[in-house]
Amino acid sequence: MKQIKTEQEYREQIKQDEVTVGVFTTTWCPDCKRLDMFIDEITDEHQDKQWFTIDRDEFPEISEEQNVMGIPSLLVFKNGEKLSHLHSANAKTPDAVREFLNNL
Repeated sequence: MKQIKTEQEYREQIKQDEVTVGVFTTTWCPDCKRLDMFIDEITDEHQDKQWFTIDRDEFPEISEEQNVMGIPSLLVFKNGEKLSHLHSANAKTPDAVREFLNNL
């Protein structure tokens, strides 16, 4: 999964004309560590999507712009438009993340 290092990288990533999933996390978040345990398997199941991860603490303006209030959060973009948002409370289990992605 691509790690976003600059705001420009983020902007270019979400402008893709294919479905792109952004995983908003931080280094200190226990639920993010839990997500790390199963997200690779899910990305393998959804290779038809582009994936990136972004640290909410490194990019607070982007997180605020996208209404990322809790972490981890999964946001789905296409052509620069946010299509869907899985909020942190619902991103804690593999089944919840799979259901969210399968319903896109």
